[in-house]
Amino acid sequence: MEEQKSRILIVDDEKVNLAILVELLKDKYHTLVAKSGQQALKRAFTAPHPDLILLDVMMPEMDGYQVCRELKNNPATQDIPVVFITAKDTETDEEQGLKVGAIDYITKPFSCPIIRARVHNHLELKRRGDLLKMLSDKDPLTNIANRRCFDNFLRKKWSIVQRAEQSLALLMIDIDYFKDFNDFYGHLEGDQCLKQVAQLMVNIPIRDTDLVARFGGEEFAVVMPLSDEAGAEQLAQKLMTALQQANIAHRHSQVSEQLTFSIGLAVMRPTLDDTIECLIERADKALYQAKHQGRNQYVISS
Repeated sequence: MEEQKSRILIVDDEKVNLAILVELLKDKYHTLVAKSGQQALKRAFTAPHPDLILLDVMMPEMDGYQVCRELKNNPATQDIPVVFITAKDTETDEEQGLKVGAIDYITKPFSCPIIRARVHNHLELKRRGDLLKMLSDKDPLTNIANRRCFDNFLRKKWSIVQRAEQSLALLMIDIDYFKDFNDFYGHLEGDQCLKQVAQLMVNIPIRDTDLVARFGGEEFAVVMPLSDEAGAEQLAQKLMTALQQANIAHRHSQVSEQLTFSIGLAVMRPTLDDTIECLIERADKALYQAKHQGRNQYVISS
């Protein structure tokens, strides 16, 4: 299978400069162009995001420094490496570029071989960084997102829906009587059970914007940005149905002969006064209520 080309966004208000850089890089990379700061932000904020941004400093209306600040202040683009390519060649200019978040600063006129080499190196560093991040975000047992990834994802999505005045849903999911499962079947079978449940959850058709994570122990979570109560409830029903159809034996459960879930569901349209902890607390309380009412059910936070 052909390796997917890295995406490079080239930003310059001079057509000649754009043409030179595109011609220089197009054989190895997928190049995008923008002729202004505003157009650059629009393209950078649109998925799939670029892997690297080559950015001029001197542009009308919004200069490169302002563009870089906006990129670094947005959770969706803050990790994209930015390289300034500019005629501004004083130490003060370079210092400012690096201070606003650029990873490199190249002055014009530039050497084509040097541009190719630096682009290659920065993309390789990003690839390795992305790989390390992916590994650090994975739960080693179940191979789905871990608590660290959950916390970071929820924080980013909370910020986005808060600014957009939209809602976000959280499902907290607990395997009923899992301690009894471990005690009866053994911890190796318990681990296998957790793997099976995690795979079952990620195999359920969910939106690309949602995240399934292991929250800790036998507890899982699903974050659903831009979702309402109806959408979250529908997913809770799908999860319970999928587990029922998997028919995983649990002879020591007090509610069924097979493995079951209890689910707490909370939906918020966060204001500036609300906190992420408030959302988690609501979902946790709903989960506690589901357990208190007999388990093998979901409860929506009131």
